Amino acid sequence: DFGRSSELAFVVEPSDDIAVQEQPLILYCQVEGIQPITITWRKNGVMIVDSENAFMLANGSLYVSRFQRVRGDGSSDEGEYDCMAQNHYGLVVSRKAKIQAATMSDFHIHPQNAVVEEGGVARFQCQIHGLPEPVILWHKNSMPVNTDNERYTLLPKGVLQITGLRAEDSGIFHCVATNIANVKFSREARLTVSGSHSTVYKDPMILVGPENLTLTVHQTAVLECIATGNPRPIVSWSRLDGRPIGVEGIQVLGTGNLMISDLTVQHSGIYVCAANKPGTRVRRTAQGSLVVQAPAEFVQHPQSISRPVGTTAIFTCVAQGEPPPQITWLRNGQILETSDHIKLKNNNSTLSIYGINQADEAIYQCLAENSAGSTQASARLTVLWADGLPSPPQGVRAETVSATTIQVSWEKPLQNTKEIIGYVLHIRKAADPVEMEYQEAVSKSTFQQLVTDLEPSTSYSFYIKAYTSRGASKASEVTVVSTLGEVPAMPSLFIKVINSTTVQATWEPSIKLGQHEGFKLYYRKVHLSQYTGPVLLASNVTAYNITHLDASVVYEVKLLAYNQHGDGNSTVRFVSLRETVERTVLNPPCDCMKDEQNNKTSTTGIIIGIHIGITCIIFCILFLMFGYRGRLLMCKNVQEQLSTPQIPRSQRSATGLVLNGATRRDRDERDLNGKQLDMNELERLFPASPSQEQQEKGITSAHSLSAPHDETQISTLPLDEFSIVEEQPDPLPKNPHGSSPAALAPDHSPANEG
Repeated sequence: DFGRSSELAFVVEPSDDIAVQEQPLILYCQVEGIQPITITWRKNGVMIVDSENAFMLANGSLYVSRFQRVRGDGSSDEGEYDCMAQNHYGLVVSRKAKIQAATMSDFHIHPQNAVVEEGGVARFQCQIHGLPEPVILWHKNSMPVNTDNERYTLLPKGVLQITGLRAEDSGIFHCVATNIANVKFSREARLTVSGSHSTVYKDPMILVGPENLTLTVHQTAVLECIATGNPRPIVSWSRLDGRPIGVEGIQVLGTGNLMISDLTVQHSGIYVCAANKPGTRVRRTAQGSLVVQAPAEFVQHPQSISRPVGTTAIFTCVAQGEPPPQITWLRNGQILETSDHIKLKNNNSTLSIYGINQADEAIYQCLAENSAGSTQASARLTVLWADGLPSPPQGVRAETVSATTIQVSWEKPLQNTKEIIGYVLHIRKAADPVEMEYQEAVSKSTFQQLVTDLEPSTSYSFYIKAYTSRGASKASEVTVVSTLGEVPAMPSLFIKVINSTTVQATWEPSIKLGQHEGFKLYYRKVHLSQYTGPVLLASNVTAYNITHLDASVVYEVKLLAYNQHGDGNSTVRFVSLRETVERTVLNPPCDCMKDEQNNKTSTTGIIIGIHIGITCIIFCILFLMFGYRGRLLMCKNVQEQLSTPQIPRSQRSATGLVLNGATRRDRDERDLNGKQLDMNELERLFPASPSQEQQEKGITSAHSLSAPHDETQISTLPLDEFSIVEEQPDPLPKNPHGSSPAALAPDHSPANEG
């Protein structure tokens, strides 16, 4: 381990600067580390030789006596300068310092005359380019503008805003631009304030909105927004992405200009200025983007390390910035070139050096750069080497044994062999990168190793190291040899019968087949010795149809893969077509279209039958319900009749006749008109008998008078059998009151009708 004071590193690096024409310039560089240290300077990558104009001071700084933007020979002192420091352990290079000449151009925007009504807004602008950025001040009537006046706002980019204009604001204005290179005056412009304050309504309007700005962190951004209208609009700011602007470092200049101090990357975004009419939703908007860049800075510096010979050294360098920085690696001040044993990964953030040796001992630098600036960090690699280590093993040879095996042999080192505890064989495919290398350990008494599980037809590289308890020897010479080629493995084969004369042979592609150029397919009748084939098929083919076969015999099908080394083992399958023929005879093919139509017809019939059945069930239930209700009513009427006092037979007969006549007529009408008995007619026929009236209202069945005697027999029948029949009309006795039966009812029909 080394202390920081022993590391060669920069304490002070040169920084970007703006130089004044014909003035001296000093670029600082201070280094620490183990002496002696040599410091040199470069400009644009070219070494600077001490001269009368430019030379190095004792502390390592560069002094330019008279800076000139353009010299007589066409050269310039402008450019990128860096400082290099070197000692016994290596060389480091400082960051690049960009040196520019201070300049100032002419004004390319001058203030313009303006006539504005009282209470309005006036805006003047000057614009000029220069290095460093010129400071612009405003004069009114040849006197500096009073910045204490709240109505006067001076913006950094050369803008003067005057709000709430009054008559005393009239005058002649001009601006003055100043930097270390020069002082310049703009043309004059007259401001005239006319009339009195108008009360006419005016929609809000944004005169000037924010510009797109690109700045660096810690700078100050001013986003301009000036609006007019009557009544005076209210100016507000927001971000287009909806994020809050915040309050820290935020200030409003004048009536609506937004100033953000000490910029950070988080301030980047699109800002929206809105002019709102007070008390309404009427508004006008304008927007501008702010891009904040951040110079590259390191999140993780590379660390100095010490590693034994033959091992791997890894340096990590992580940087951030906006835009994201590019990382470059230097070795002793020179751009590092990658090779088989030097690799860069993770967008150059990781440097790996494999199998290090004495030549790799150096100072490695990580240089991070973006458009906002650059930075560097360095680390030293120390290669550990112990005295008395063995010399490299001798006579390394490799012989091919098979397609997957190589035997490697060697001889012991020539020097310092007593402390050897073993050997390590390093193995790698010749086409693979160094990091894909793997090792096999071998005892100290063994001088050969059989390397197995290799890939056929592949080149491999081998080298040996001898190890002691204090470290490893240097690597032996590298030997490269290739494994033998081999024939492909057996393919998997499947046979499918297509029809009585055709079978299909299919197989699956597999990496287990190895390298193959294609397939060979053979087939024959089993009782014959001669094969048909080979049928040559490409390596990407996985199926083949064998046609015109005899259905009465058994066939043998054989498939093998082949390559430049020969044919592989074959896969054999047997197939018979006889069962297919018999199955075809026993089960002729169906007429699918006809079956489908029959299925459709059958399905339709089933659905119709179900609907008819459900309908019949519903009607039966309704019929039973109404029939049961009718029987209940009839039973009730019979009971009431039985409870009624008996009347003379003559009256019963007359009543029977009349009822029979009325019923016959009503039944005839029902047959003609499809209607039931007229209940009102029955009421008219029996107006004097309440019990009979109640009985007639509930009639649902007929009385059949079929007794052989003079008594009338009553029975309950369904409504369709309703009738009253008199078998033999007996001579009617005289009514006790002297009235005849005919007098009891109108003469509708003969008494014995029916």
